[in-house]
Amino acid sequence: MLFQVRMDVHLPVDMPAEVANDIKAREKAYSQDLQRCGKWRHIWRVVGEYANYSIFEVESNAELHDILCGLPLFPYMKISVTPLCRHPSSIRDDDI
Repeated sequence: MLFQVRMDVHLPVDMPAEVANDIKAREKAYSQDLQRCGKWRHIWRVVGEYANYSIFEVESNAELHDILCGLPLFPYMKISVTPLCRHPSSIRDDDI
């Protein structure tokens, strides 16, 4: 199953820099592990915002939920999820 996920991050302005940097480092490692194993297929930054659009390929809604809840930045995010399916006009063989 493919999902488009928008993640908007809202760290508290009074969060100590060392705490924020630790969370961001753990987030990067977690997301890169998911990218390496193929679950997190794409990630794009939204210009001028602390936000991204990502494409996930997972087995179920529950798996995506677990992945998103496991993000170190999850408590500071607004997340919106859109399920996707292959368009009949697509010429890409790797579309699901």
